[in-house]
Amino acid sequence: MSAKILDGKWVREQILGELRPRIENLTAKHRPPGLAVILVGHDPASEIYVRNKIKTCADMGIYSEKIVPPDTISTEDLLGIIEGLNQRNEIDGILVQSPLPKQVDKRRILLGMKPDKDVDGFHPLNVGSLVADIPAPRACTPAGIMELLRRYEIPITGKNAVVVGRSDIVGKPMALLLLHQSATVTICHSKTSNLREECGRADILVAAIGRPAFLTRDFIKPGATVIDVGQNRGPDGTGLVGDVDTEAAKDLAGAYTPVPGGVGPLTIAMLMANTVHAAEQHLCCR
Repeated sequence: MSAKILDGKWVREQILGELRPRIENLTAKHRPPGLAVILVGHDPASEIYVRNKIKTCADMGIYSEKIVPPDTISTEDLLGIIEGLNQRNEIDGILVQSPLPKQVDKRRILLGMKPDKDVDGFHPLNVGSLVADIPAPRACTPAGIMELLRRYEIPITGKNAVVVGRSDIVGKPMALLLLHQSATVTICHSKTSNLREECGRADILVAAIGRPAFLTRDFIKPGATVIDVGQNRGPDGTGLVGDVDTEAAKDLAGAYTPVPGGVGPLTIAMLMANTVHAAEQHLCCR
């Protein structure tokens, strides 16, 4: 029996559909939720991501601003822009698109943002809330994966979950979210000596290592749920290839996310969810 495809587009439409009445309610009673996106430089992938985020805001009725400083901007000047957005009541969420130019101190930029406007969920205060399982903005990609698992009714409690990748954006928050749902979690990375064996024990395998088709048949436990976060360029420089060998996932997994169309659509959906929730929190308290 071939593996079940976990359709991220289907989950995205569910999430966005649930957000629409909340946005309409906020707009009718107060104002639309507001998101500011800062794009520094001309990274082609970043420009596409930002364009899609702004388009989704427009489609959902969320007010958005795109701020495009010069790629020579200093840390101090970028902090000034962020502080201005911190003070604006109509802006509920601030997103600084990565990567940033080398001269910009990423840590200071992150700390300069008000935690309640950090809709990426990367501020240390929000990360601490994640560790303690206290409500706060969660990193969008891992939060989207949890929605995918929930809506497809994939069991998590008591399962062995292996996360391949330890980034602050995906790997670490993913592991914590699974742990909070009572999975037994292992984090693997480039220095893991027995990666094949660790992955082969996983009931839930999350691949976020950034290497195209790196996880082959030997890494997949038959019947496992395989979540492929990879967004790698294909061998010819076009198209997208995941971190998992697609044919291996089809043959061995019980369920898997395709690339594209799996995890990718969930990230922006959860960004919208974080922005709407921030607006609700701001407007109920003013």
